[in-house]
Amino acid sequence: MRRIIHLSTLCLAAGALSALSACKPDEVVETTTPPTAGVRFINAVPDTGGSAGLDFRFVDLVENSSHFKIPFRNNIVTTNGIPGSTLIEYKNTQAGQRHLRIFLSDTLQAVAQTVLKDTTITIEAGKRYTAILWGNARSGQSPAMRFTFVEDAPADPASNVALRVINTTGTPVDVREYLSTGTLPAAATWTSVPALGMSNYVTSAPGTIRFNVQPAGGGSTLFAEASALLGAAGTVDLEAIPGTTIPGSAVSAIIWPRSVAGSKAAQFSTPAISFTWDRRPPRTCALC
Repeated sequence: MRRIIHLSTLCLAAGALSALSACKPDEVVETTTPPTAGVRFINAVPDTGGSAGLDFRFVDLVENSSHFKIPFRNNIVTTNGIPGSTLIEYKNTQAGQRHLRIFLSDTLQAVAQTVLKDTTITIEAGKRYTAILWGNARSGQSPAMRFTFVEDAPADPASNVALRVINTTGTPVDVREYLSTGTLPAAATWTSVPALGMSNYVTSAPGTIRFNVQPAGGGSTLFAEASALLGAAGTVDLEAIPGTTIPGSAVSAIIWPRSVAGSKAAQFSTPAISFTWDRRPPRTCALC
């Protein structure tokens, strides 16, 4: 019994020495945070998708990416009359040459392996980007599906706000923006924004701003007018929320097509509009 006790004591001592040696400072491995940028994805394909939409995947590196199960129109949610696509959000993405694939999102492996786009994109640290898959996936339909990747870099609007239109429909549109306290202007702010195209930015005085969308050249309003994101002022410990009431913000209005009836895309019978921010106002909170 005495020998067994002595042997156990020796084992415990050896284990303690081993643990101490494993914690030596010169054996600590330091890690660094890789440079990143913000990337957001838009699913504007009206005629295809898996049971859960589309998966946007960087396949060259394993990283925390939330761009999966993105339905057509990125899940528009209307709050207090303001429509926002809740699944359009900048996510940290490692900078560099990145290999991207876009898959159908589905629980069936045979469907989920279907690749709609396989490409390489260049991402620079500290910048923001929008990636859009838009157009028709069906062969022979116009406009044909294509992938667009652009940097979101509006100029600082200073004491104003910057506004832009992203037209994901298959036809050109005229868009008017105006303060909710005013009246609908006769002239369009943006004329003939092309199908699958983006307008230039314009600046406007801060306030509750409404958008009216008509066919290019004029005609009946395509859908009910909507107010853009309002935003909220910063406080001592919270950053300002970007929106049209907050100077220094930039906001995009996204015009969505109707779904192709009977397709696997989420079904919507009419065109629609939603809003997303492109630029935050300058920081003012003391603790940010």
